[in-house]
Amino acid sequence: MPYAVGLQAASAALLSAGLPSILAMAIVMSVMIIYTISSLHKDGVDSPAHLPMHSLLAITPFFRRRFDFLNWGFQVTNSSAFQFNLLRNTVIVVSGKSARQSFFATKGLDLTEGFKMLSGAIPMVRGVTSDLQTKRIALIHKRLSAVQREERLNSLIPVIVEDSRRIMQSWGDSGSFDPFEKIYELVFQNTVRSLSCSEISDDPALVSRLKKLYDTLDNGTTPFTVLLPWLPLPSMIRKLWATKEIYQIVVAAIKSREESGVSRDDTLQMLLDEGDDKLTVVGFIMGLLIAGARATGTTTCWLLTFLASNPDWRAKAKSEVEGLLNSHGSFTASGSSLSTRLGAISIEALEKETPVLDAIIKETLRVAQPHTAMRKNLGPETYIDGKLIPSGAYVVYPFSDVHLNSELYPDPWRFEPGRDFGKEAGHDYNYVGWGGGKTICLGQRLAKVEMKLIAAMFLMGFNHWVVDQDGEITDSAPTPNWNDILLCRPP
Repeated sequence: MPYAVGLQAASAALLSAGLPSILAMAIVMSVMIIYTISSLHKDGVDSPAHLPMHSLLAITPFFRRRFDFLNWGFQVTNSSAFQFNLLRNTVIVVSGKSARQSFFATKGLDLTEGFKMLSGAIPMVRGVTSDLQTKRIALIHKRLSAVQREERLNSLIPVIVEDSRRIMQSWGDSGSFDPFEKIYELVFQNTVRSLSCSEISDDPALVSRLKKLYDTLDNGTTPFTVLLPWLPLPSMIRKLWATKEIYQIVVAAIKSREESGVSRDDTLQMLLDEGDDKLTVVGFIMGLLIAGARATGTTTCWLLTFLASNPDWRAKAKSEVEGLLNSHGSFTASGSSLSTRLGAISIEALEKETPVLDAIIKETLRVAQPHTAMRKNLGPETYIDGKLIPSGAYVVYPFSDVHLNSELYPDPWRFEPGRDFGKEAGHDYNYVGWGGGKTICLGQRLAKVEMKLIAAMFLMGFNHWVVDQDGEITDSAPTPNWNDILLCRPP
């Protein structure tokens, strides 16, 4: 196969490593940590404050309880910027209006390198989803833009609606469920439908398998798998096998399409028709599937949870959907199904005539998207809010600094889509739900389409409430857990 990347050989090599080899590598790792981490800091007056702890102790809380850890860092240093080390890597955390402006505007701060180092939950395949040349990254961005063109989205709407109808129907007419399971599964299906091919998205069992494999990547992401990916720990081996199987599923779908000679109306066909090389096609699908499903899934789960405990906004959203159906549903006869009518609505109407859903999405992103922006300073050294950012250092900006700021958003944990979100353009960045500066979310148009269609189907098809552990209806929604950096699930 012309686009194999040797994953099987790499997996076998790791699995064949005996216990003595693993222990030896662990000893080497320990020596390296002790050698590379120094408690003496020779910094100037313009350097960010250091945390009052051994750097080794910062690793686990940064990856496991990031929200609490970063808040603690600001408090204990009594500063708007502080730094610590992740092995050899210097990480600088910044906060405040001025720092926010500089963070999103400074050209030398690179998103790709920062995310690769500090995240680790994307399937990494050299030359496919990691270590990509700038040209290939730009091409993937270009193709993502093409997926979101008006004609493409208009053809996707009825298919997404039908997938949503099929899955929602499987839930039954009544009962209870965890939205962070069921809604997320639905979003994953829609994302697979939108960004891959019918060979995968038409097979519920294959979609379910793919989701479990991506879940394995999430669950296997530990501080050591991120910082020391060469160490053959069980979690790293599971991640490698999951990545290998995801790769094989995508490659098999591409091969099936090419051998069939049948052209289909989906993203894979668009990529093949453009003549993209196979590694670009595989990388596009593998990387964007989970990147899109995570963020969109988190927001959709919380959106419906918040509406369940906010009857006024639920009524407003439902009324807006009803108006949209009455104005633009091509099939208004009493015998037409909800999915048929909703699937006939154009992307233009869905985008321009749903201000209530737009406000709800915006507020959900503010309250329940625990994002921490990560960048690497590729040089030269620069300053943020008067603090030195050396070349090669990583810079972190937690979105909680702005989105949970009580001066900008009074009672910040309260869900209130009617808020004045303040100045979003210009250089204040008082709202960064979709990113800021030169790093705006490139898939936001598709994400909004998925969220609006799921919300419309759910609101028209069900009455729903939040219930407590005893199954009793409660007036309040649970509080998002910002330490859960992937899904922000309630504690």
